[in-house]
Amino acid sequence: MVENFQLQMNEYLPLRDVVFQTLRQAILRGELRPGERLMEIHLAQKLGVSRTPVREAIRKLELEGLVLMIPRKGAVVAEITISDLEDVLEVRMALEELAIKYACRRITPEQLAELKRLSDEFKKTLYGNDVGACAQADMKFHEAIYAATGNGRLVQILNNLREQMYRYRMEYLKDRQSHSLLVREHEEILHYLEQRDEKMALEVTSRHIGRQKEHIIAVLNAKE
Repeated sequence: MVENFQLQMNEYLPLRDVVFQTLRQAILRGELRPGERLMEIHLAQKLGVSRTPVREAIRKLELEGLVLMIPRKGAVVAEITISDLEDVLEVRMALEELAIKYACRRITPEQLAELKRLSDEFKKTLYGNDVGACAQADMKFHEAIYAATGNGRLVQILNNLREQMYRYRMEYLKDRQSHSLLVREHEEILHYLEQRDEKMALEVTSRHIGRQKEHIIAVLNAKE
């Protein structure tokens, strides 16, 4: 079991929710790997809590599909499957295209400047070896587009999907050969948003997500 995650304390949340969020992030970031057993006693000792909030967290993670209960083995981190990936990316594609459409119409000069800053920030993370930092920067770039839609409900739905996408985003960013193309696609999306060119912005976004889907499926197939 990987030991490099710690309890993410939040004074505004009950302990059971803090434990749940900590374990959830550890799974999404790959600190708890697919197929890894989640032993209540070990996790409780690691996090410095009793077994009760750990048990409750594991049940919630099972409902989210991040954990499986296997007879005679107990709780294990769910594998990343091609079926799950396709389901998530189909939804993401539809929502991202909707976000791009509204952002093209509503984005402000200040929001464009922030998007440019986030695009540059993403490029800088690619020079290091921290895949998690790259994933966070990539996520912030897309979240800035969501914010530019001015549609709070759409932003909320996309943010909920963000956590499910994190595992797949990490897999994709591990391939350094994809980095230069990612940067170029971010810059193209930014350019077409600035030009209010909805058709081209949608085309680049569709290609951006489609390529990621193909790459991750190839990676998952290679692991089988």
